Amino acid sequence: MKNEQAAGVGNQVSTAAAAVSRPAIDMARITALATRASNMVEGIRGRLLAPEARKVPPNFSATQVAALCGVDKAHVAYRISKGDLPAGQLTPTGGRREFSLDEVQRWTREYRRMAMRPAGQKAVTIAVGNFKGGVSKTTTAMILAQGLSMRGHRVLAIDVDPQGSFSTLFGILPETEVEEDMTIVPICRGEADDIRYAIQPTYWPGIDLVPAAPLLFQAEFSLPAMQMNDPTARFWDVLNASLEGVREEYDVIIIDTPPSLSYVTINAFMAADGILVPVPPSALDFASSAQFWSLFADLGSNLDQASKRGKTFDFLHVLLSRVDQSDVAAPAVRQWIQATYGEYLLPVEVPKTTVTSSKAAEFGTVYDVQKYEGSAKTYKRAAEAYDRVVELVEQSVIEAWRTRAAQAAAAPAQAGTAA
Repeated sequence: MKNEQAAGVGNQVSTAAAAVSRPAIDMARITALATRASNMVEGIRGRLLAPEARKVPPNFSATQVAALCGVDKAHVAYRISKGDLPAGQLTPTGGRREFSLDEVQRWTREYRRMAMRPAGQKAVTIAVGNFKGGVSKTTTAMILAQGLSMRGHRVLAIDVDPQGSFSTLFGILPETEVEEDMTIVPICRGEADDIRYAIQPTYWPGIDLVPAAPLLFQAEFSLPAMQMNDPTARFWDVLNASLEGVREEYDVIIIDTPPSLSYVTINAFMAADGILVPVPPSALDFASSAQFWSLFADLGSNLDQASKRGKTFDFLHVLLSRVDQSDVAAPAVRQWIQATYGEYLLPVEVPKTTVTSSKAAEFGTVYDVQKYEGSAKTYKRAAEAYDRVVELVEQSVIEAWRTRAAQAAAAPAQAGTAA
């Protein structure tokens, strides 16, 4: 009997506990929680982003400069002796030479002239997207921006995710440091038609930013309202149109999108020349990516009919991200992904490592690392994977410029034949 009573107690809520009424969670409590969370993030950033709570770009060794320029270290020393490129600074001990990011970019623009944007060509716009969060979408966008900048390209980064994670990686706190007129909100309301007003410099030379903040949710109401008020409006094309005035000032424009099929996401994809979709090798992420393509295909077809012109992309890449070698299910899902995406799948895998997770906690990426305190092998594995991603995407950007140039050259001949 005693055991039965004990068992009964184990399956019941005690009378004393039931008598205590739990306070209702109203919006005032949620507001207080939001304030607490925001203050905590700001406090953490203040401790991590020294000094003055602002990020600074890393310095680079002569070995890194040589690798970026595609030469050996001895050649860097020889070129320094000629005095026509930055010589960097010797460390206090004189043990090594360090170069600032500005100096590195002067080197890469000199040695990588064939990879630079040809005269007369416009920026290639890349949208990084996935309808599921936690796939390294924002980190991949940041890596692309930093990596392309290191290689000599001038980059415009655009954050259209109300969470503002892309902005946070640039050391900007969306909730407290981003005003409405610093985002694409005025464009989505029809109050501005050129994005130039929102562009600001960042801690990383060679990358400018249009930040985002939670207030960007307003755009999800403004864009459909625009269409309702004016049936001839192209709600899906306002971001694309706003970029036209700056496409000759940048080499690459990178847009980080929300993890959903929103009006803003549609604008990002319709403004893009290329799409990059990170997909971890997990069953749920694979299924989510299938939904992504299905929804995007349906929507894109409808917009093609509405605009009476077909939307085309210069390239489409799927990237295996957050690959966990210890996950026994990963090899099977990897095969599904390879069989599904075929030629669209980039021939590189980004590993899930302590390097990426620790830098994410510090609002940074592997390219922000000045000196990694952990395993050199682990850092090298992550850095080499991201280097390869940047290299492959850059190849697609260069090919897009070549294709455009060829089409432009062929246009007069085709027009003459038609006449």
